[in-house]
Amino acid sequence: MNLQRLASADDVAKAGAEFIFARAGEALARRDRFILALSGGSTPWQMLRELAAYELPWNKVHVLQVDERAVADTDPERNLLHIRKVFADPVSLPPDHLHAMPVGAADLQDGARQYERELGELAGSPPIADVVHLGLGTDGHTASLLPGDPVLEISDRDVGVTGPYNGCPRMTLTYPFIDRARHILWLITGVGKAAMTVRLILQDGSIPAGRVSQQHATLIADRGAMPVSDHDGVRHSC
Repeated sequence: MNLQRLASADDVAKAGAEFIFARAGEALARRDRFILALSGGSTPWQMLRELAAYELPWNKVHVLQVDERAVADTDPERNLLHIRKVFADPVSLPPDHLHAMPVGAADLQDGARQYERELGELAGSPPIADVVHLGLGTDGHTASLLPGDPVLEISDRDVGVTGPYNGCPRMTLTYPFIDRARHILWLITGVGKAAMTVRLILQDGSIPAGRVSQQHATLIADRGAMPVSDHDGVRHSC
């Protein structure tokens, strides 16, 4: 995994936007389409504001959701609302290029299968995203791959549904889809994430994040989230 340790959360957001812009250029040159899967969180919203300032043929960009809470469409906890506000609307992303997880489905499992079909129609069989962006929870979760949840054991589906977490179930991309991505981009900020960041880097399989493939992964973190360490060959790019 490529590691970048930067001074501040602002720097992390800017570097994340630069990374995505570069990968978008590569994908557009090779396939004339760029597929980006986005997680939620404050640093990603800042990153997306930075990304929106870049010049790209946005009509050739498709945005997927990494995960989403099963709450009402107007609930401020919906990741989709923030993606629209800070990114999709400012760049005039075609409405049908923002692929929302159907968390309003009467049956969430049916909704997950519906989203899985949509991924296949968009990104092939099996579907492959150009970039999957991930964050890291203080409990070691990423996406909505939650500690102890049966969703962690899904190996034959690209979309799963979790049990209640902080009050509601969630829909999430699973390990198979995430691991197939051409690039995985981790953005991590804040001293509260430091312990889990180390465990992630060391591929600690006892936390959900540690089970994600590192073969095509880049981790960009601030000084708080990535403490300097000399053990186990962990290297830092400052």
